[in-house]
Amino acid sequence: MAEHLVLDALEKRLGGNLVTRGVSLAVARSEIVALLGPSGSGKTTILRLVAGFETPDAGAIRLDGEDLTRVPPQRRNFGMVFQHYALFPHMTVEQNVAFGLEARGIPPAERRRRVAETLGAVELAGFEERPVSRLSGGQQQRVALARALAPRPRVLLLDEPLSNLDPTLREKTRRELKRLIRATGITTLFVTHEQEEAFDLGDRVAVLHGGRLEQVGPPQDLYDSPATRFVATFIGRASVLPATWSAARSEAMLAGGASWRAAGEEPLADSQPVDLVVRPEGLAFANGPEPGALAGEVVGRRFAGRFAYYEIALSSGTTVEVLAAPSAAEPGARAFIRPAPDGPVPRAYRRSA
Repeated sequence: MAEHLVLDALEKRLGGNLVTRGVSLAVARSEIVALLGPSGSGKTTILRLVAGFETPDAGAIRLDGEDLTRVPPQRRNFGMVFQHYALFPHMTVEQNVAFGLEARGIPPAERRRRVAETLGAVELAGFEERPVSRLSGGQQQRVALARALAPRPRVLLLDEPLSNLDPTLREKTRRELKRLIRATGITTLFVTHEQEEAFDLGDRVAVLHGGRLEQVGPPQDLYDSPATRFVATFIGRASVLPATWSAARSEAMLAGGASWRAAGEEPLADSQPVDLVVRPEGLAFANGPEPGALAGEVVGRRFAGRFAYYEIALSSGTTVEVLAAPSAAEPGARAFIRPAPDGPVPRAYRRSA
Protein backbone atom coordinates (compact mmCIF):
# COMPACT_ATOMS: atom_id res chain seq x y z
CA MET A 1 0.00 0.00 0.00
CA ALA A 2 1.45 3.38 -1.02
CA GLU A 3 1.42 5.58 2.06
CA HIS A 4 -0.25 8.97 1.67
CA LEU A 5 -1.31 10.14 5.13
CA VAL A 6 0.80 8.73 7.97
CA LEU A 7 0.12 8.94 11.69
CA ASP A 8 3.27 7.92 13.53
CA ALA A 9 3.07 6.97 17.23
CA LEU A 10 0.71 9.82 18.17
CA GLU A 11 0.32 10.58 21.86
CA LYS A 12 -1.83 13.31 23.37
CA ARG A 13 -2.67 14.29 26.95
CA LEU A 14 -5.83 16.21 27.76
CA GLY A 15 -6.49 17.32 31.31
CA GLY A 16 -3.63 15.18 32.52
CA ASN A 17 -5.04 12.03 30.89
CA LEU A 18 -3.26 10.20 28.07
CA VAL A 19 -6.07 9.95 25.49
CA THR A 20 -4.07 8.59 22.55
CA ARG A 21 -1.36 6.02 23.17
CA GLY A 22 1.17 5.60 20.39
CA VAL A 23 -1.37 5.46 17.56
CA SER A 24 0.21 4.63 14.19
CA LEU A 25 -1.81 4.39 10.99
CA ALA A 26 -0.99 4.69 7.29
CA VAL A 27 -3.75 5.71 4.86
CA ALA A 28 -3.34 5.19 1.11
CA ARG A 29 -4.23 7.79 -1.47
CA SER A 30 -8.00 7.79 -2.20
CA GLU A 31 -8.60 5.34 0.65
CA ILE A 32 -11.49 5.78 3.10
CA VAL A 33 -10.59 4.80 6.67
CA ALA A 34 -13.05 4.80 9.57
CA LEU A 35 -11.96 5.46 13.14
CA LEU A 36 -14.36 3.32 15.16
CA GLY A 37 -14.63 2.96 18.92
CA PRO A 38 -16.74 3.66 21.99
CA SER A 39 -16.93 7.05 23.67
CA GLY A 40 -13.59 7.99 25.18
CA SER A 41 -11.56 5.76 22.86
CA GLY A 42 -9.61 8.71 21.41
CA LYS A 43 -11.02 8.74 17.89
CA THR A 44 -12.13 12.40 17.85
CA THR A 45 -8.84 13.48 19.42
CA ILE A 46 -6.97 11.74 16.59
CA LEU A 47 -9.10 13.56 14.01
CA ARG A 48 -8.39 16.89 15.72
CA LEU A 49 -4.66 16.10 15.73
CA VAL A 50 -4.78 15.38 12.00
CA ALA A 51 -6.78 18.56 11.35
CA GLY A 52 -4.28 20.62 13.36
CA PHE A 53 -6.73 21.75 16.05
CA GLU A 54 -4.58 19.91 18.60
CA THR A 55 -0.82 19.33 18.70
CA PRO A 56 0.50 15.90 19.72
CA ASP A 57 2.74 15.57 22.76
CA ALA A 58 4.68 12.91 20.87
CA GLY A 59 4.66 11.41 17.40
CA ALA A 60 4.27 12.89 13.94
CA ILE A 61 1.75 13.48 11.13
CA ARG A 62 3.01 13.32 7.55
CA LEU A 63 1.41 13.72 4.14
CA ASP A 64 3.46 12.42 1.19
CA GLY A 65 6.53 12.69 3.39
CA GLU A 66 5.85 16.29 4.46
CA ASP A 67 5.83 16.75 8.23
CA LEU A 68 2.61 18.52 9.20
CA THR A 69 2.81 17.89 12.95
CA ARG A 70 3.06 21.57 13.87
CA VAL A 71 1.69 23.15 10.73
CA PRO A 72 -1.40 25.28 11.56
CA PRO A 73 -4.80 24.05 10.28
CA GLN A 74 -5.21 26.75 7.64
CA ARG A 75 -1.95 25.75 5.97
CA ARG A 76 -2.70 22.00 5.80
CA ASN A 77 -5.42 22.35 3.16
CA PHE A 78 -7.56 19.65 4.76
CA GLY A 79 -11.33 19.68 4.43
CA MET A 80 -13.39 19.19 7.58
CA VAL A 81 -17.06 18.31 8.08
CA PHE A 82 -18.09 18.74 11.69
CA GLN A 83 -20.67 16.71 13.58
CA HIS A 84 -23.10 19.65 13.68
CA TYR A 85 -22.08 20.88 10.17
CA ALA A 86 -21.18 24.41 11.49
CA LEU A 87 -23.12 26.09 8.69
CA PHE A 88 -24.06 29.77 8.84
CA PRO A 89 -27.87 29.80 9.13
CA HIS A 90 -28.22 33.43 8.01
CA MET A 91 -26.37 32.71 4.74
CA THR A 92 -27.51 31.07 1.54
CA VAL A 93 -26.18 27.76 0.28
CA GLU A 94 -23.88 29.57 -2.15
CA GLN A 95 -22.52 31.89 0.54
CA ASN A 96 -21.80 28.96 2.86
CA VAL A 97 -19.90 27.01 0.21
CA ALA A 98 -18.00 30.11 -0.95
CA PHE A 99 -16.99 31.14 2.57
CA GLY A 100 -13.76 29.14 2.70
CA LEU A 101 -12.83 30.12 -0.84
CA GLU A 102 -13.15 33.82 -0.04
CA ALA A 103 -10.97 33.36 3.04
CA ARG A 104 -8.29 31.86 0.78
CA GLY A 105 -8.36 34.92 -1.49
CA ILE A 106 -9.78 33.13 -4.53
CA PRO A 107 -11.15 35.68 -7.06
CA PRO A 108 -14.97 36.07 -7.36
CA ALA A 109 -15.29 34.49 -10.81
CA GLU A 110 -13.32 31.40 -9.76
CA ARG A 111 -15.34 31.24 -6.52
CA ARG A 112 -18.61 31.16 -8.44
CA ARG A 113 -17.27 28.51 -10.79
CA ARG A 114 -16.11 26.26 -7.95
CA VAL A 115 -19.33 26.71 -5.99
CA ALA A 116 -21.41 25.72 -9.02
CA GLU A 117 -19.14 22.76 -9.75
CA THR A 118 -19.20 21.49 -6.17
CA LEU A 119 -22.95 21.95 -5.69
CA GLY A 120 -23.48 20.00 -8.90
CA ALA A 121 -21.30 17.20 -7.55
CA VAL A 122 -23.41 16.94 -4.37
CA GLU A 123 -26.65 17.22 -6.39
CA LEU A 124 -27.63 20.63 -5.03
CA ALA A 125 -27.48 22.61 -8.28
CA GLY A 126 -30.27 25.19 -8.22
CA PHE A 127 -30.12 25.56 -4.42
CA GLU A 128 -27.60 28.43 -4.51
CA GLU A 129 -29.97 31.13 -3.23
CA ARG A 130 -31.81 29.02 -0.68
CA PRO A 131 -31.13 29.76 3.01
CA VAL A 132 -29.56 26.74 4.68
CA SER A 133 -32.13 27.04 7.46
CA ARG A 134 -34.77 25.89 4.94
CA LEU A 135 -32.92 22.70 3.99
CA SER A 136 -33.47 19.17 5.30
CA GLY A 137 -30.86 17.51 7.48
CA GLY A 138 -29.56 15.49 4.55
CA GLN A 139 -29.30 18.58 2.35
CA GLN A 140 -27.45 20.48 5.07
CA GLN A 141 -25.01 17.60 5.34
CA ARG A 142 -24.33 17.87 1.60
CA VAL A 143 -23.80 21.64 1.88
CA ALA A 144 -21.25 21.02 4.62
CA LEU A 145 -19.53 18.45 2.40
CA ALA A 146 -19.56 20.86 -0.56
CA ARG A 147 -18.01 23.60 1.59
CA ALA A 148 -15.25 21.19 2.64
CA LEU A 149 -14.60 20.03 -0.94
CA ALA A 150 -14.74 23.40 -2.73
CA PRO A 151 -11.16 24.41 -1.76
CA ARG A 152 -9.96 21.09 -3.25
CA PRO A 153 -8.42 19.76 -0.04
CA ARG A 154 -5.69 17.15 0.07
CA VAL A 155 -7.51 15.12 2.74
CA LEU A 156 -11.16 15.03 3.86
CA LEU A 157 -11.91 14.68 7.59
CA LEU A 158 -15.40 13.78 8.81
CA ASP A 159 -16.48 13.89 12.46
CA GLU A 160 -19.60 11.74 13.04
CA PRO A 161 -21.00 13.09 9.75
CA LEU A 162 -24.41 11.37 9.96
CA SER A 163 -25.14 11.35 13.68
CA ASN A 164 -27.73 14.14 13.50
CA LEU A 165 -29.95 12.33 10.99
CA ASP A 166 -32.82 9.98 11.72
CA PRO A 167 -32.18 6.29 10.90
CA THR A 168 -34.02 6.27 7.57
CA LEU A 169 -32.38 9.44 6.29
CA ARG A 170 -29.01 8.33 7.68
CA GLU A 171 -28.94 5.23 5.47
CA LYS A 172 -29.90 7.18 2.33
CA THR A 173 -27.40 9.94 3.06
CA ARG A 174 -24.68 7.37 3.79
CA ARG A 175 -25.08 5.91 0.31
CA GLU A 176 -24.89 9.40 -1.22
CA LEU A 177 -21.84 10.28 0.86
CA LYS A 178 -20.02 7.14 -0.21
CA ARG A 179 -20.79 7.83 -3.87
CA LEU A 180 -19.56 11.43 -3.59
CA ILE A 181 -16.30 10.52 -1.86
CA ARG A 182 -15.65 7.78 -4.42
CA ALA A 183 -16.32 10.23 -7.25
CA THR A 184 -13.82 12.78 -5.91
CA GLY A 185 -11.17 10.16 -5.11
CA ILE A 186 -10.14 12.11 -2.03
CA THR A 187 -8.31 10.45 0.85
CA THR A 188 -10.79 10.36 3.72
CA LEU A 189 -10.54 9.77 7.46
CA PHE A 190 -13.80 9.74 9.40
CA VAL A 191 -14.90 9.20 12.98
CA THR A 192 -17.94 7.16 13.93
CA HIS A 193 -19.27 5.05 16.78
CA GLU A 194 -21.70 3.26 14.43
CA GLN A 195 -20.37 -0.08 13.20
CA GLU A 196 -22.76 -0.23 10.25
CA GLU A 197 -21.59 3.20 9.12
CA ALA A 198 -17.93 2.25 9.48
CA PHE A 199 -18.39 -1.03 7.64
CA ASP A 200 -20.38 0.54 4.81
CA LEU A 201 -18.19 3.59 4.18
CA GLY A 202 -14.71 2.42 5.15
CA ASP A 203 -12.30 0.53 2.92
CA ARG A 204 -10.60 -0.25 6.23
CA VAL A 205 -11.70 0.27 9.81
CA ALA A 206 -9.36 1.25 12.65
CA VAL A 207 -10.76 0.04 15.99
CA LEU A 208 -9.74 2.13 19.00
CA HIS A 209 -10.07 1.35 22.69
CA GLY A 210 -8.68 3.34 25.59
CA GLY A 211 -6.60 5.47 23.25
CA ARG A 212 -4.92 2.45 21.62
CA LEU A 213 -5.30 1.15 18.09
CA GLU A 214 -6.49 -2.43 18.65
CA GLN A 215 -6.72 -3.53 15.01
CA VAL A 216 -7.04 -2.06 11.53
CA GLY A 217 -8.28 -3.90 8.48
CA PRO A 218 -11.17 -4.50 6.07
CA PRO A 219 -14.53 -4.96 7.83
CA GLN A 220 -14.71 -8.69 7.11
CA ASP A 221 -11.25 -9.28 8.58
CA LEU A 222 -12.26 -7.54 11.80
CA TYR A 223 -15.35 -9.72 12.08
CA ASP A 224 -13.82 -13.02 11.03
CA SER A 225 -10.37 -12.66 12.60
CA PRO A 226 -10.47 -10.24 15.54
CA ALA A 227 -6.96 -9.72 16.91
CA THR A 228 -7.99 -8.99 20.50
CA ARG A 229 -10.76 -9.85 22.90
CA PHE A 230 -12.02 -6.26 22.72
CA VAL A 231 -12.36 -6.35 18.93
CA ALA A 232 -14.05 -9.75 19.11
CA THR A 233 -16.71 -8.49 21.52
CA PHE A 234 -17.04 -4.94 20.15
CA ILE A 235 -17.47 -5.85 16.48
CA GLY A 236 -20.78 -7.54 15.73
CA ARG A 237 -22.56 -9.67 18.33
CA ALA A 238 -20.76 -12.11 20.58
CA SER A 239 -21.06 -14.05 23.84
CA VAL A 240 -18.21 -14.75 26.26
CA LEU A 241 -17.83 -18.07 28.08
CA PRO A 242 -15.23 -18.73 30.80
CA ALA A 243 -13.12 -21.77 29.96
CA THR A 244 -9.75 -23.44 30.42
CA TRP A 245 -7.39 -23.94 27.50
CA SER A 246 -6.17 -27.36 26.37
CA ALA A 247 -3.01 -26.66 24.37
CA ALA A 248 -2.63 -30.28 23.22
CA ARG A 249 -6.07 -30.41 21.61
CA SER A 250 -6.60 -26.68 20.81
CA GLU A 251 -9.85 -26.92 22.72
CA ALA A 252 -11.59 -24.88 25.39
CA MET A 253 -12.77 -26.87 28.40
CA LEU A 254 -16.10 -25.48 29.63
CA ALA A 255 -18.01 -25.87 32.87
CA GLY A 256 -19.84 -29.19 33.01
CA GLY A 257 -17.12 -31.09 31.17
CA ALA A 258 -17.88 -29.99 27.61
CA SER A 259 -14.94 -29.22 25.33
CA TRP A 260 -15.19 -27.12 22.16
CA ARG A 261 -12.66 -26.75 19.38
CA ALA A 262 -11.42 -23.17 19.30
CA ALA A 263 -8.86 -20.87 17.75
CA GLY A 264 -6.29 -19.51 20.20
CA GLU A 265 -5.53 -15.94 19.13
CA GLU A 266 -2.22 -15.77 21.01
CA PRO A 267 0.16 -18.27 22.59
CA LEU A 268 -1.91 -19.88 25.32
CA ALA A 269 -0.47 -22.14 27.99
CA ASP A 270 -2.04 -25.47 28.87
CA SER A 271 -4.70 -25.15 31.60
CA GLN A 272 -4.68 -21.36 31.24
CA PRO A 273 -8.00 -19.59 32.03
CA VAL A 274 -9.44 -18.09 28.84
CA ASP A 275 -12.45 -16.14 27.61
CA LEU A 276 -14.14 -18.04 24.80
CA VAL A 277 -15.82 -15.62 22.38
CA VAL A 278 -18.52 -17.10 20.15
CA ARG A 279 -20.83 -15.50 17.56
CA PRO A 280 -24.59 -16.17 17.64
CA GLU A 281 -24.32 -17.93 14.27
CA GLY A 282 -21.50 -20.02 15.74
CA LEU A 283 -23.95 -21.77 18.08
CA ALA A 284 -26.82 -24.16 17.38
CA PHE A 285 -29.44 -26.03 19.37
CA ALA A 286 -28.54 -29.65 20.15
CA ASN A 287 -31.06 -32.49 20.16
CA GLY A 288 -30.42 -33.20 23.82
CA PRO A 289 -27.62 -33.80 26.33
CA GLU A 290 -25.24 -35.09 23.67
CA PRO A 291 -21.43 -34.93 24.10
CA GLY A 292 -20.18 -31.34 23.97
CA ALA A 293 -23.63 -29.80 24.57
CA LEU A 294 -24.34 -27.27 27.31
CA ALA A 295 -27.67 -27.19 29.14
CA GLY A 296 -29.67 -24.05 29.74
CA GLU A 297 -33.03 -22.30 29.55
CA VAL A 298 -34.43 -20.05 26.82
CA VAL A 299 -34.99 -16.73 28.60
CA GLY A 300 -35.57 -14.50 25.58
CA ARG A 301 -36.25 -14.47 21.85
CA ARG A 302 -35.93 -11.54 19.45
CA PHE A 303 -37.49 -11.91 16.03
CA ALA A 304 -35.20 -10.84 13.15
CA GLY A 305 -36.95 -11.85 9.92
CA ARG A 306 -35.93 -15.33 8.75
CA PHE A 307 -34.05 -15.86 12.00
CA ALA A 308 -34.37 -15.09 15.69
CA TYR A 309 -31.84 -14.33 18.41
CA TYR A 310 -32.32 -16.58 21.43
CA GLU A 311 -30.99 -15.68 24.85
CA ILE A 312 -29.94 -18.84 26.68
CA ALA A 313 -29.15 -18.84 30.41
CA LEU A 314 -26.72 -21.73 30.88
CA SER A 315 -26.61 -23.89 33.98
CA SER A 316 -23.18 -22.40 34.73
CA GLY A 317 -24.78 -18.96 35.14
CA THR A 318 -23.46 -17.53 31.84
CA THR A 319 -25.88 -16.17 29.24
CA VAL A 320 -25.23 -16.69 25.52
CA GLU A 321 -26.98 -15.73 22.29
CA VAL A 322 -27.93 -18.24 19.59
CA LEU A 323 -29.09 -17.46 16.05
CA ALA A 324 -31.68 -19.97 14.82
CA ALA A 325 -35.03 -20.28 13.07
CA PRO A 326 -37.93 -18.39 14.72
CA SER A 327 -39.61 -21.69 15.59
CA ALA A 328 -36.48 -23.40 16.99
CA ALA A 329 -37.39 -22.96 20.68
CA GLU A 330 -39.90 -21.34 22.99
CA PRO A 331 -39.10 -18.95 25.85
CA GLY A 332 -39.03 -20.83 29.13
CA ALA A 333 -38.08 -24.14 27.50
CA ARG A 334 -35.05 -26.19 28.48
CA ALA A 335 -32.42 -26.18 25.74
CA PHE A 336 -29.04 -27.64 24.87
CA ILE A 337 -26.53 -25.78 22.73
CA ARG A 338 -23.35 -26.71 20.90
CA PRO A 339 -21.07 -25.15 18.27
CA ALA A 340 -22.75 -24.91 14.86
CA PRO A 341 -21.05 -27.35 12.44
CA ASP A 342 -20.74 -24.73 9.68
CA GLY A 343 -20.48 -21.63 11.88
CA PRO A 344 -17.47 -19.51 12.80
CA VAL A 345 -15.07 -21.27 15.17
CA PRO A 346 -15.06 -19.87 18.74
CA ARG A 347 -11.95 -17.86 19.60
CA ALA A 348 -10.07 -18.06 22.88
CA TYR A 349 -8.34 -15.07 24.49
CA ARG A 350 -6.42 -14.68 27.72
CA ARG A 351 -8.87 -14.18 30.58
CA SER A 352 -9.46 -10.48 31.08
CA ALA A 353 -8.77 -9.04 34.51
